[in-house]
Amino acid sequence: METPDTEALGESVETAVRNLTGHGWEGALKLLLTALVLLLVCLVAKRIILRLLDRGLDRGHIEKSFHAFIRSAMNILLWFITILLVAQSLGVNATSLVALLSIAGLAVSLSVKDSLSNLAGGLTILSSQPFKVGDYVEIGDTAGTVLEIGMVHTKLNTTDNCRLVLPNSTVASAQVRNYSTEPQRRVDLTVGADYSASVEQVKATLMELMEAHEKVLPDPAPFARLSNYGDSAIEYTIRAWCLTEDYWDVYYDLLEAIKSAFDAQGIGIPYPQMDVHWNRSGEEG
Repeated sequence: METPDTEALGESVETAVRNLTGHGWEGALKLLLTALVLLLVCLVAKRIILRLLDRGLDRGHIEKSFHAFIRSAMNILLWFITILLVAQSLGVNATSLVALLSIAGLAVSLSVKDSLSNLAGGLTILSSQPFKVGDYVEIGDTAGTVLEIGMVHTKLNTTDNCRLVLPNSTVASAQVRNYSTEPQRRVDLTVGADYSASVEQVKATLMELMEAHEKVLPDPAPFARLSNYGDSAIEYTIRAWCLTEDYWDVYYDLLEAIKSAFDAQGIGIPYPQMDVHWNRSGEEG
């Protein structure tokens, strides 16, 4: 059963055919040439507009995936306008054609709603730019280096060299932590020392380690303070700033250096222990 829109479009096509045949061959040829000239003008205009768009996108330093999407969307829009203008020049009712294409677009969108959800997520990511290719990020419970930001999926490479493909709808709705955007990062460590060790001695040892490390920045200054009295040890928190690319070097270097420095200073690092007190008052003398 035909819908009112398809019936109206059919009537418009019939009208266009009558216009072509009702004016004789000369009139039909003139109408076709007019439509052809209009088509060529539209194609030239479309090419110029796309070139100008490419230049504007290049100057705007837009992500390549977003660049391709905007260009494709503009290309489809220009083709749509071209078809409408040419059809209208031939006597086809443009309103009926637009209505029919709208219905077809709605049907397609319902059948690919999941892909459209990922596409919307891709647009959100590319427009808000929470990360870029090459950044090390944590998306929800997943962490890795961004390899590609597509319109439907985002690809990560984990530290153990696994490739992860995440739907953009998931990425757009997740909490994203970007470790690469800022030029500096802070290394936070907590270390335990014996209760018998002098607090000032421990703090001085930790400060000397951080100040001696070539990749620890002097500003902001390193930090070392007592932070907690644990069951088996006094806990100290140290904080050292470094360049983002040096984070893991500083992290592991300090961990290794703390043990050596504590051994040299006679500062123990206790393991969990329990003191048991036995009451012998009930024993016979």
